[in-house]
Amino acid sequence: MKKVEIFDPAMCCSTGVCGPSVDPDLTRVASAVYSLGKKNFDVTRYNLANDPGAFTDKKEVNQLLHEKGADALPITLLNNEVVKIGSYPTNDELAEWLDVDPGELQQKPLVVVPIDLNK
Repeated sequence: MKKVEIFDPAMCCSTGVCGPSVDPDLTRVASAVYSLGKKNFDVTRYNLANDPGAFTDKKEVNQLLHEKGADALPITLLNNEVVKIGSYPTNDELAEWLDVDPGELQQKPLVVVPIDLNK
């Protein structure tokens, strides 16, 4: 099975919906990763603020950070090989790498809100 790893810059969340403005690229990536996860694909995101060990443990990522600094982020690996530096993969790229239809990468996470009608 193919494995995709995305190494994000330091940020408070991976969805892009926090802070003063929404980052549409982050919300797109979050939806694509969610959709792939629901289909049991091996896709992992690491946030520099929360998972610094992942950045030092992966020699390819560590080397790029030493060479280019934080401007190299995000970094995407496919089966431990760097395939994208400095920007997130497009849905078309993810679909090509994982042999899926790009339309399958747009599932939105569902939030269940419990409602108690007896109150």
